[in-house]
Amino acid sequence: MASNRLVCRECHRVVDADSDTCPACGSTSLTEDWAGYVIIVHPEESEIAAKMETTEPGTYALKVR
Repeated sequence: MASNRLVCRECHRVVDADSDTCPACGSTSLTEDWAGYVIIVHPEESEIAAKMETTEPGTYALKVR
């Protein structure tokens, strides 16, 4: 995962650094201060997605500061 990625503080979705808003939730609260990530392919079958309360496939940060 490239280090020039940002993460949405609201939904933890990993987004490209050239984005001003999160494409998933529309938040403008993005940060470079995050650690670890998980790729969720089938959220309806994923225990991790359930714990993260996410219903959309994508790449999500595990820790956001």
